[in-house]
Amino acid sequence: MNSRSCIAAFRQYRIASGRVCGPTRGFPLVQWARYSSASTEPFQPDSEGETTGAPSPQKHIKFTSELYPNIKRDTRFSQLDSRHVQYFKDLLGGGSAVIDGVSVDASADLEPFNSDWMRKYKGHTKLVIKPGSTEEMSKALKYCNDNMLAVVPQGGNSGLVGGSVPVYDEIVVSTSRINKIRSFDPIAGTLVVDAGCILESVDQFLADKGHIFPLDLGAKGSCQIGGNVATNAGGLRLLRYGSLHGNVLGLEVVLPDGTVMDDLTTLRKNNTGYDLKQLFIGGEGTLGIITGVSILCPQRSKAVNVAFFALESFEKVQDAYREAKHQLSEILSAFELMDGRSQDLVHDVTNKQRPLEGEHPFYCLIETSGSNAEHDKEKLDHFLEHVMSEDIVSDGTLADNESQMQALWSWREGIPECLGHWGGVYKYDVSIPLSDLYELVEDTRARLSSAGLVGDTNEHPVVAVVGYGHMGDSNLHLNVATRRFDKAVEEQLEPFVYEWIAKRSGSISAEHGLGLQKKPYIGYSRSETMIRLMKQVKNLFDPRGIMNPYKYI
Repeated sequence: MNSRSCIAAFRQYRIASGRVCGPTRGFPLVQWARYSSASTEPFQPDSEGETTGAPSPQKHIKFTSELYPNIKRDTRFSQLDSRHVQYFKDLLGGGSAVIDGVSVDASADLEPFNSDWMRKYKGHTKLVIKPGSTEEMSKALKYCNDNMLAVVPQGGNSGLVGGSVPVYDEIVVSTSRINKIRSFDPIAGTLVVDAGCILESVDQFLADKGHIFPLDLGAKGSCQIGGNVATNAGGLRLLRYGSLHGNVLGLEVVLPDGTVMDDLTTLRKNNTGYDLKQLFIGGEGTLGIITGVSILCPQRSKAVNVAFFALESFEKVQDAYREAKHQLSEILSAFELMDGRSQDLVHDVTNKQRPLEGEHPFYCLIETSGSNAEHDKEKLDHFLEHVMSEDIVSDGTLADNESQMQALWSWREGIPECLGHWGGVYKYDVSIPLSDLYELVEDTRARLSSAGLVGDTNEHPVVAVVGYGHMGDSNLHLNVATRRFDKAVEEQLEPFVYEWIAKRSGSISAEHGLGLQKKPYIGYSRSETMIRLMKQVKNLFDPRGIMNPYKYI
């Protein structure tokens, strides 16, 4: 078959034959929609195969203070009492704005705020407050600072490293009630929103205006804009639109002493002094709480294509990425990597029919986005013809419509949810030079296998070691799916993973920050000088240390 015939087969055969959405049997089918709240990371399927925002099936959660006995409660912090609770009720009006576990038993109501979605971290908070405005946030933080009450800022609580849940009895300060869209300029493409706005809702608002939010996450149905900025979230659109450090134009932040830092500019150029907002992008709530965000939002593409490939080696994956950058350039919006084992597990859990025949070591999903469908089709056809004629790609399929795009994307976005099917997942979201990217997965798999921890039976805690992620920004998701969280597994993983990354000048955190989990390991990615300067910044903004203690640095 010549290359032109290959393209015709690539474009028509598998989609036309309905292979993307085949019948299911065995395990319940878990449906994912490309533009809904399928996760990068949150929300595991429950026993009925549904993903309704429930936590991972890991049943018992140990307190973080038990898992990390070396972390002691800071004796400088005051003990919460009824006087403090009454102040917040008077300030915020009580009701749903204050969850009081000091005066009454509110364990069930406090549970979602005390624990993370992976069921790995759990705190002891007795109080959740939900300010409804920047003014209320300012008064609340000033009171906490004056009375030495430690706080934990919390948005959608969809992080991976324990950064948004308390360790001890810190007050959880939720931004969920600060959730209005303030303004949008359709000419400049500048959006101003409250920190508590849900990412998916904002993106839908922009879609009606012909624009798009420059960040796309699987957890978009629950994560909040403020939390996205505070963790410098990356996600699926970074290849095309860049990071939040470049797209955020201004911030409104309440500092620990209640001072409101109003830097909510909508200007793309403002070269007057230090760019202080950058300290809060990725600051993980350790310097202040973001209440407002101004961000640049590009035009929404009218022509979108999605292709799904099979490849026989990681070298072929790199070749495909190189050719995609060269030939698709300005219309390339995503290049996602999935290893064969990750796709096996998605198939095992959902029993969906695979989009391609047979099993392959690697798969890639490419998305293009542009304004001219004919132009984009011509470029994509040329690219597909080339990679097939050069034997870079061994098989593939191309979506013809929106539902088929969603179906193909589900094989990428469904990975995190399926990995949680057996119990717990150890997740490492890291940056590594592209040439070494997948070697970490292979070395970790070999290490755990040699230790006798990987197997098909219950005495083996590890189900599988998989790798997937964003080729476009050298971001690997190393995931270890387990039947249970196990100390023996952790001892094999840490600090091995971090040492491996440091030897290759990578970063131990690509997207989700440091939180509690990675705080001890920051030295693998940052020098002593950098860490010292960060601590000086922390002490300048938060001299009393009330903001998100025990984490970050």
